[in-house]
Amino acid sequence: MSVNKETKTLDEFLAENPNVDVTEYWRRCWGILTALKDKIAARFPHLEQHPSTFDREYYTSPNGEWEGSYKAWSGQGVEWLVNSWIGNRQASILDMNTTAFLDQQTDVPHLVIVFGTVPHLFCYCDYTPRRNLLTDINYLDKYFNDEVNDWYMKLRSNPNFHWSVSHGQYMRALNNPATQSLMGELNHANIDIFETYLHEMVDRWLGWLDQATAVPEAERTLLQQHDHTIREMCYRRDPMNKLAVKVFGEEEVARMVDLRMGSEQIKQQKRY
Repeated sequence: MSVNKETKTLDEFLAENPNVDVTEYWRRCWGILTALKDKIAARFPHLEQHPSTFDREYYTSPNGEWEGSYKAWSGQGVEWLVNSWIGNRQASILDMNTTAFLDQQTDVPHLVIVFGTVPHLFCYCDYTPRRNLLTDINYLDKYFNDEVNDWYMKLRSNPNFHWSVSHGQYMRALNNPATQSLMGELNHANIDIFETYLHEMVDRWLGWLDQATAVPEAERTLLQQHDHTIREMCYRRDPMNKLAVKVFGEEEVARMVDLRMGSEQIKQQKRY
């Protein structure tokens, strides 16, 4: 069994405290994520909820143990804006998301924000880059500059939180200079810290969009293929899926993953 708190599995955390009622904290975190989603949606007035998510505003597992909500929007500027949660509010486990995958008019980074409880408080967030940071130094300096680095390091050094290492190789491959994957005690003070950070994160991102230059038309097909690969793999290879399989079964989780990644929207819009 793992003993280092940074590398503990979700199962190990849950085994220590399997039956904690986290409803109060779900309400708080879900409110934050919804406010962030609304802030993003206000920037893109032509978004429409994708039909594939019409019947998922609230759902439960066959045995009633898990419940959740999944809504996604698509339109000019944004291919896939997600606001979702899944878990068992009476048994410690929650996964809550606000994620924005942009279209190819610009190469501004995508935005990923995740809250979770196991029942420790978990927060993952990053600006997902759309260029190779190891070779495109101009892109690195534009979006992951000293100002962003100082802001990142301030939270990273907060003693309330420790790093949470994903056991999924692909999830670790997604790590970039803005990735936070932090865990701490489940309390409102820690949620306050994340709330401030995440609003700063979204406000900066919206500013980038206001100042962005257009990607040349000839480059957009390749950029979309890059975007779609990341979007698919981050859902298909999420270690959280194995917990859902125990409750929903493999076939249903496969359908849920297709829904979460927006496979129908990808088929409708892909240029490659």
